[in-house]
Amino acid sequence: MQTLIRLIDGFTEITGRSVAWLVLAMMAVTVPVVVLRYGFDIGSIALQESIMYLHGMVFMLGIPYALRHDAHVRVDVLYGRFSPRTRDWIDLVGHLLFLLPLAVFIVWVSLDYTARAWRIREGSPEANGLDAVYLLKTLIPLLGGMLVLQGVAEILRVVGRLTGRGPTDREDPEQPEYPA
Repeated sequence: MQTLIRLIDGFTEITGRSVAWLVLAMMAVTVPVVVLRYGFDIGSIALQESIMYLHGMVFMLGIPYALRHDAHVRVDVLYGRFSPRTRDWIDLVGHLLFLLPLAVFIVWVSLDYTARAWRIREGSPEANGLDAVYLLKTLIPLLGGMLVLQGVAEILRVVGRLTGRGPTDREDPEQPEYPA
């Protein structure tokens, strides 16, 4: 169980850290777009669309990384007041009832949509845009698949803590979070 968690976490970690560099690329493309547009009245649809593609990659591929590091938004305002064991039960139920079904639904709904885009090699509707919309749409099922993987790792981690068979804390396996 721990090996599988480490493999999934490792994949998510590598992906998340790699994708983070795209933020710099996005900034490096945005500056010339702004300077050319407002300084010289020159526009580039391809450059503007490339910013959108980079943003899509950062957002879609960064979500599992945020889940891995518990950096996602929690709706439950009482969560922080609960004991660690109660929070683990809430996480387990939330992952099983909400995260996994939603992630599987995203994959299921987006497969035909993405396959259709690949069949026609869908490109930009703009004359000088990027002819790679099909690649951008591929991020949707990829997001769902990566969320399923990271969700499984989170479920296994919580089950390990609840049963006393795994690390008690995500960042420091030696630190007990609550008594067994």
